[in-house]
Amino acid sequence: MRAIRFHSFGGPETLQLDTVPVPEPGADEVLVKIYASGVNHLDIWLRTGARPSIETPHAPGSEVAGEIVQAGAAVRNVAVGQRVAISPWAFCGVCEFCLRGEESLCVDGHIIGTAPNQGGYAEYIAVPASIAVSIPDSLTYDDAAALTLAAITSWHMLYRRTRVQPGEWVLVQAAGSGVGVYAVQIARFLGARVIATAGSNEKLNRARELGADATINYSEQDVASAVKDITNGRGVDVVFEHVGEATWEQSIRSLARNGRLVTCGATTGRGGKVDIGLLYTRQQSLLGSMGGNRLDLQQVLSLADRGILNPVLDTVFPLAEAQEAHRRMAARAQFGKMLLHPTE
Repeated sequence: MRAIRFHSFGGPETLQLDTVPVPEPGADEVLVKIYASGVNHLDIWLRTGARPSIETPHAPGSEVAGEIVQAGAAVRNVAVGQRVAISPWAFCGVCEFCLRGEESLCVDGHIIGTAPNQGGYAEYIAVPASIAVSIPDSLTYDDAAALTLAAITSWHMLYRRTRVQPGEWVLVQAAGSGVGVYAVQIARFLGARVIATAGSNEKLNRARELGADATINYSEQDVASAVKDITNGRGVDVVFEHVGEATWEQSIRSLARNGRLVTCGATTGRGGKVDIGLLYTRQQSLLGSMGGNRLDLQQVLSLADRGILNPVLDTVFPLAEAQEAHRRMAARAQFGKMLLHPTE
């Protein structure tokens, strides 16, 4: 089969189109023919060596949708011919966190496409059958791939971690990103009022189309000051953060009393100061969140099936053009999810 792999750490040019053996599924695994694979910032971190435990050559890719073409002898929950999205988190199933349904906290877990396995930048992938989730008939493979890691991350952050309530104000940083486009929609579905930030007016207009009540161009405005203007000096109840060091101070300053900041990433750096005095006197909360579980994936697929959550696609590239997809993401040119089509 064809697969995109990097043989050394570095820039997009390290991604190469290779011919490799089709993986053989184990007894509890399925072999999936991939029709759509998402491009995630995690893939860039892997390629650049931010996770040096990765052994090269390596095929990244954590967002996969396709058809089961082979099933191991012990597989019972899915069948050959079934259309599935792959829940990105492989888990042990026996640790204390897995037993509570918190698969993304599994002590032996990992995201598909990271060590120790090869990912979805390929024509086929072998994965545990337990993480294969059926795709509703109304959704395409592209829809499903666009909803996997990005959408369940946003759902987990807003529905489970911060428990957004109707009438609350939610600030979504970098609303044009893969997670941002879903955060806007999910916050609105939960009944919140949404403020979206982006670096261009074009992206802000699209964020309004997704349901944002107000927008802030972070390249032209001080975000925290603009938030206070929009909320009549109050601030927001929830900040949806994933950018990291570049936006951290603005995010903290945007919080209202009793506000919650939830973050799933640090794309621009891990540094960030917190005024401990303000944290406790204003009774604010800082929350971490990472990925989601199979139930999260089932829920976002159901929301999309009902027309409540709309998959947002930016660009679809043939597998061989993965380098261009990485360059587009690094330039922050995309709005929504970029996909690779391994069959093209």
